[in-house]
Amino acid sequence: MEQSSLAALSAFVLVTSITPGPNNMMLMASGANFGLRRTLPHAFGVGAGFTLMIILVGAGLMQLFDLFPLLNLVLKGVSIAYLLWLAWKMAHAAAPETGGNSSGKPMSFLEAMLFQWVNPKAWSMALTAIALYAPDRDLAAILFVAAIFGLINLPSTSLWAIMGQGLRRCLSNPVRLRSFNWTMAVLLVGSLVLLI
Repeated sequence: MEQSSLAALSAFVLVTSITPGPNNMMLMASGANFGLRRTLPHAFGVGAGFTLMIILVGAGLMQLFDLFPLLNLVLKGVSIAYLLWLAWKMAHAAAPETGGNSSGKPMSFLEAMLFQWVNPKAWSMALTAIALYAPDRDLAAILFVAAIFGLINLPSTSLWAIMGQGLRRCLSNPVRLRSFNWTMAVLLVGSLVLLI
C-alpha cells in the first residue's frame, strides 16, 4: 500500500473509531459504572471482534449482501432491537454499592466481540473500509486493513472507558449516576438513529 493510502486508511480508522457510536457510549458508561479494570475485557472484545469482522466481511460476507439485499434489512431490524434493549439496560443500571463495586456486571470479552455483529456503526465501518481500501478483496489487503484497525481501534475506543472512569467519582451520587446512565442510553439510541 502506498504511503498516501496508508495515511488515508489510518485517518479513516482513527476518525471512525474515536467518534461517538454504540461501542464508545457503552464503554464510557461501563467505565463510569464499573471502573476501568472491570471494563478492559469489554474494550479488548470490541477491538478483537471488530478486527475479526473486517477479515470476515472482506473475505466473503460483502458478497452475501450483494446477492441477498434482504439480509441488510434483517440485520438492521435485529440491530435496532438489540441496541434498544442495551439502552434500556444501561438506563436501568444499578448504582454502585458502598466501596465502589457495582451490583451489575460489565460486558464480557465474548459479549463485546459478538456485539460487533449487531452494531450498525461497525457494519458501516467494515463495509466502507473494505470497499475503499481492499476493493479487489485480496486477502493480503484485507488483512492489512484489519491490522490497521486492530492497532488504532483499541486505543481509540479505550479512551471512552478512561473518560468514564474519570467521571466515576463525580457519579458516586446515585441521582447523578442515574442521570448519567439515562443520558448515555439516550445517546446510544441517538447514535443508532444517526447510523440508520
